[in-house]
Amino acid sequence: MLSINPWKRAGTLAAILAASAHPAFAGEADIHIPDLTSVHFDGLGGVSGLSLMYLGILLCAIGAVFGLVQYRQTKALPVHSSMGSVSHMIWETCKTYLQQQGKFLAILWVLIAACMVYYFGVLSDNSVAHVLIILGCSVLGILGSYGVAWFGIRINTVSNSRTAFSALKGNPFATLGIPLRSGMSVGLLLVCVELFFMICILVFLKDLAGPCFIGFAIGESLGASVLRICGGIFTKIADIGSDLMKIVFKLPEDDPKNPGVIADCTGDNAGDSVGPTADGFETYGVTGVALIAFLALALAANPATCATLIIWLFTMRALMIVTSLVSYFANQIFSQAKYGHLKDFDFEAPLTHLVWITSAVSIGITFLASYFLLAHQSSINPALWWVLSVIISCGTIAGAVIPEFTKIFVSTNSRHVKEVTNCSKHGGASLNILSGLVAGNFSAFWMGLVIMLLMFVSYYFSQNPALLGLMPEKFVFAAPIFAFGLVAFGFLGMGPVTIAVDSYGPVTDNAQSVYELSQIEGRPGIAAEIEKSFGFKPDFENAKYQLEKGDGAGNTFKATAKPVLIGTAVVGATTMVFGIIILLENLFGHVITRLSIVQPEVILGLIMGGAVIYWFTGASCQAVVTGAYRAVVYIKEHMKLDAKTASEKDSKEVVRICTVYAQKGMWNIFIVVFCFALALPFFNAYFFIGYLIGIAFFGLFQAIFMANAGGAWDNAKKIVEVELRQKGTDLHAATVVGDTVGDPFKDTSSVAMNPVIKFTTLFGLLAVEIAVTMTSQNLKTGIGLFFFVVALVFVYRSFYGMRIPEEKSDGI
Repeated sequence: MLSINPWKRAGTLAAILAASAHPAFAGEADIHIPDLTSVHFDGLGGVSGLSLMYLGILLCAIGAVFGLVQYRQTKALPVHSSMGSVSHMIWETCKTYLQQQGKFLAILWVLIAACMVYYFGVLSDNSVAHVLIILGCSVLGILGSYGVAWFGIRINTVSNSRTAFSALKGNPFATLGIPLRSGMSVGLLLVCVELFFMICILVFLKDLAGPCFIGFAIGESLGASVLRICGGIFTKIADIGSDLMKIVFKLPEDDPKNPGVIADCTGDNAGDSVGPTADGFETYGVTGVALIAFLALALAANPATCATLIIWLFTMRALMIVTSLVSYFANQIFSQAKYGHLKDFDFEAPLTHLVWITSAVSIGITFLASYFLLAHQSSINPALWWVLSVIISCGTIAGAVIPEFTKIFVSTNSRHVKEVTNCSKHGGASLNILSGLVAGNFSAFWMGLVIMLLMFVSYYFSQNPALLGLMPEKFVFAAPIFAFGLVAFGFLGMGPVTIAVDSYGPVTDNAQSVYELSQIEGRPGIAAEIEKSFGFKPDFENAKYQLEKGDGAGNTFKATAKPVLIGTAVVGATTMVFGIIILLENLFGHVITRLSIVQPEVILGLIMGGAVIYWFTGASCQAVVTGAYRAVVYIKEHMKLDAKTASEKDSKEVVRICTVYAQKGMWNIFIVVFCFALALPFFNAYFFIGYLIGIAFFGLFQAIFMANAGGAWDNAKKIVEVELRQKGTDLHAATVVGDTVGDPFKDTSSVAMNPVIKFTTLFGLLAVEIAVTMTSQNLKTGIGLFFFVVALVFVYRSFYGMRIPEEKSDGI
């Protein structure tokens, strides 16, 4: 039986490294990147690997310039002053929110930095200067997540009013193009900034690249966790508070007299722009770090092959910038020819075509580039190029197939969504909610089968001798783990487009709100003014219809990006766990048998991981419930039905309520996640590995279920509003109630599981290595118990410290 204290033999980390035949096998935080300057690619005429890295930096610059140019072009589009002033107000509110989150991030970074200083400075043989560089990389990771989120929210708040005004022209294709263009600029800038930072670490911080990658990944993971969780809580407090007023006061959508509408618009950006952008930045980076760490650890005895494959990975990533740009322009030409002259069409079609075109082009580039980079290398099996290409293509195909399966359950054309609508007609909110739960559960089943099939294909090809031959005999078992990491890599090959179609949603949602808040239709002589100033006759009735249709398509594609990001979290986390496995194998041996499913430590860890996922679901929803309750009470007390617009003071107070409860909820959640990741490795390493696998796989299915159930409820409401045109009816009220249930499902709990999984895995990696260096079992047990108790205290607080107090009345 495995001892509950497996580290009694472990001395200091320095002693472990000195005793190891391969020092790089200590763990992911101690990885050593081989020399890249000696690698030359015969298939490209002897071009050096370093030259390809510099070319990658150039492509990053081109992609970033494209994003900035698109921003300037979007800002230059015509817009009426009434709409421009509304979008500026939304931006100012968003800016205040971002500044608050920046301060919050700085406080939380101090906790993480303390652990990193202890590990890299006290326990490891690093100078003060090296520790500062590693900490600087963690700050760089946070600033990357924060910076691209800032850019995303800025261009979205410029695009929303331009989209709303464009709808008045009666050209739906032109209106669709504005949010898609802004989304593409966000996606490209995100990938380019991420890749630029990582190439610079790889090329210019050679000796410290391994620890710096880990620091960078922890920083961006912290940034994504905070921005995703806080944004998800904020947006749903505002959304629910605003939506319920439709029922209570029979108000139309985005009525200007509703003080919750501005907060709702801010929340659309905080939750659906800031969150996904920071999440995508972190996902792209952490997956890359996991693969680099895997190669550096598994191929430490073969540095030439390791260096070749690392350069191959980065070159492929740089080429994906080109494929995304080519696909975007190709789709624009095709869609213009097919839809440019139509007055009405399915808004989802051009977005779907973009995803499939990108998938096809990416697969072609994958095979072509791999052939020239790998097929002619003497140190590598000639068949390896196509084996790796097939495995990556499983992920690239998944990036297109998973959105199609998601649409089966969340699209306005979906039979499941139509079933939710039909149930609402006679069963009200009760059957609406039940049928939405059905859609979510069915989606988790079918999506699970799709992911399993694609991962099975990657596993099958991982058994090819060309790939197995790369692995040292000691780590042959890890070939499928590498394959799963490459599947995540393939997912992210379409990263700019995935973010683009996701970012399309908050712009269209805001555009509808901007249109209503501007009250443009009620302005005296507005039709003549627009015709004189802008040269066209406005079509007010059709404009609202097209904006609502665009919002429905946005709901669908916001939903399609979620399973892609959570899927990468699971397979990426699986790859990162490999570092812990190598550490234990190096120290104790026979790790694989000790990780058997029949080992009690592993089973207990799986159960613990599942339990934490369900706590997290409840805690994040509780923060929304409490905040929404406060917002609803305030809005009801300050609603002025005889006013044309809500006062600025009341609107700001609702925003304040949303921010306060978002941060209260985040404090509880972060402390629990942080303390569990720090406590559990001190008890037992194999228990902790089971815990990591548990949160990954429980989180995968919980996230898919919640995201797609929420998407079904959201678009059922959209069918009632757009296709049936029954706003203000009992049917509409039933679907609004269903949508308020789905709001925290799809935009708070489900989406935040992705950064939580990866932060836990990354930070837990350092916690395991800290535990290994400690010789006193009593001290380790004491540390573990202390942080475990702290975690339980905040688990308690996440409900009992947040719950709504009972209202007392006479006789009760």
